[in-house]
Amino acid sequence: MAVIVTGAAGFIGMHVCERLLDRGERVVGVDTFNAYYDVRLKEARLAGLQGHQGFRFEKLDIADRAAMAALFGEGRFDVVLHLAAQAGVRYSLDNPFAYADSNLAGMLTILEGCRHSAVKHLVYASSSSVYGANSKLPFSVADRVDAPVSLYAATKLANEAMAHSYAHLYRIPATGLRFFTVYGPWGRPDMAYFKFADAIHGGRPIDVYNHGDMKRDFTYIDDVSAALQAIVERGPMAPRQGAPHRLYNIGHHHPESLLDMIAILESLLGRKADRRLLPMQPGDVQATFADIADIQRDYGFAPAVSLADGLRGFVDWFLAQYAHVDRD
Repeated sequence: MAVIVTGAAGFIGMHVCERLLDRGERVVGVDTFNAYYDVRLKEARLAGLQGHQGFRFEKLDIADRAAMAALFGEGRFDVVLHLAAQAGVRYSLDNPFAYADSNLAGMLTILEGCRHSAVKHLVYASSSSVYGANSKLPFSVADRVDAPVSLYAATKLANEAMAHSYAHLYRIPATGLRFFTVYGPWGRPDMAYFKFADAIHGGRPIDVYNHGDMKRDFTYIDDVSAALQAIVERGPMAPRQGAPHRLYNIGHHHPESLLDMIAILESLLGRKADRRLLPMQPGDVQATFADIADIQRDYGFAPAVSLADGLRGFVDWFLAQYAHVDRD
């Protein structure tokens, strides 16, 4: 099977590339190495992929229409796993055009590539952020999602609408995945668990929003990458009706308290956090909780890693490979 993975030097991208390559798939990784967070971390992730047989890397901006058209024009790809995006809720408050360029123009470029090269299955990243301030828990893909509370969430909703329209017009089988707080080794330094670990280890204070009254459906990277592998290998599910477009939540189905997460990190790092309790940040939500019945039924998704075990895996990696890196 030939697969394009966009965002291959990203957190989820690296892990799923490794899984696909270990299964003998041919993978073309695409990434632009933007400077949203430390590029050296992305370079280190990519370095771990470069030695795999069947892997090829292309440094491309997914919004570059000519470059992406040339890549799609090389030959037939069975699957496109589109994970590249401008991430982050808070960053969108100050840098909105980065989201239009990557998440909107980039998605359209991917859709056009799939359209003109007869891709058999487009799998793309959405986000739990699309649920906005929904108060009904757990979040279900059947819920209304017409009130995003951040520009990032709005672009992810737009991605879902764009994918549905192309699935309807051109019969492109498409599967959108609403990820819930993915964490683990090689993760993103802008995520709360990573920032907290870094600050606690360095003896710096941590900012705890909404005075710690928050819950997240933390989902370990090994569980996520196993789900992605299954979706790529098993292919799209038949549409229930209409366009061949399906949406799934990928979460642990077990929301955890932010304060419990901090306590676990304190125990693993052997140091108490200096907590600065602050009000809720604009664009944030109090709780997330994934209804995963659909993906369990269709793809056998069975998240197995507890928060305590997952954070232990992250901290082991953090102390061995990241904590002492010069980041100046």
